Amino acid sequence: MVGANIASIIVMLLVGYSGRLHPVDHPILSCVGLAFPALLLINLLFLLFWALVRLRLVWVPLLGFLVCYYPVTTYLPLHFLSEDTASSTLKILSYNVKDFDTDGRDIPGIHPACRYIVDSNADVVCMQEVMIGHKHLQPALETYPYKAEMTGNLWGSMVVLSRYPILKKERIPYPSDGNLSMAVTLDIDGEEVVVVNNHFQTSGLSADDKRDFREMMNGNKRNEIREESRHLLSILGESASLRARQVDKVAAYVRDHQDKPLILCGDFNETPISYSHETFARLLTDCYVATGNGVGWSYNSNRIHVRIDNVFCSPHWQPVKCEIDTKIHASDHFPIICYLKKHDN
Repeated sequence: MVGANIASIIVMLLVGYSGRLHPVDHPILSCVGLAFPALLLINLLFLLFWALVRLRLVWVPLLGFLVCYYPVTTYLPLHFLSEDTASSTLKILSYNVKDFDTDGRDIPGIHPACRYIVDSNADVVCMQEVMIGHKHLQPALETYPYKAEMTGNLWGSMVVLSRYPILKKERIPYPSDGNLSMAVTLDIDGEEVVVVNNHFQTSGLSADDKRDFREMMNGNKRNEIREESRHLLSILGESASLRARQVDKVAAYVRDHQDKPLILCGDFNETPISYSHETFARLLTDCYVATGNGVGWSYNSNRIHVRIDNVFCSPHWQPVKCEIDTKIHASDHFPIICYLKKHDN
């Protein structure tokens, strides 16, 4: 049992740092971060086992958490004490609204996602999968005096709403059929602040693939697990490779604008144990990791529960609080909200 525990820790360590592999060179291996929560759970079970069976060996799983401290706290941050948000100077909301999808239902009045945005009182709202001309977005457009749009195809378009003047917008160019990244420069009290809104390459899984995954999780396809897993990993690896090229372009843009206060957010379509997260974490602060609590699932559909929506900030800012609001069920994503305050010069 000790040997099994040590072996699981070694695997957890390797998987926890898999985000340092470039998906272009290692497309399949770069996806093993998806297994990290299972390995984390296994070590927790070992901790419980030793606590009940042989207390003197409880140091083994505790050592595992220690050597895997960085990936563990990246995936599962815990901050029981947080600052009062009254000290913040800027509230950021990032939300993939899924084109205000209603599943064919007729929704009278304001769409719940738009109502949430209007009631949020955020200073800057970054939305993915929406066009500025969408009928359900109009109440939010009337609330915010400044807005910017970048269009791809329908699900690739995005909108930024702001209480502060938008001085300019620009596309960060990278090859993609529908995903995109947009940078807007805001005038916040006379200072230029760059906000980068992203919607990186999707998982590539079709509706049928997600259905098959759901059936696997329900135990309905036991005889096909190996073949289905290979199929899913192949698709995820190809998508990770495409996403990495997009992430590299945005990371280069961030490095070129390090002299300005910068906020980067959006739908990354990758978990915290991934190349995209590792790349931006080397340049910026993950506001959820710095102040959030728990795994923070921001995507919840087809039995897939992951944190793929993020807010990062440059050293000019101090994250005060960051949370994922799971109370609003108006999209397959939950919104992520972050409070920032400027560091004193």
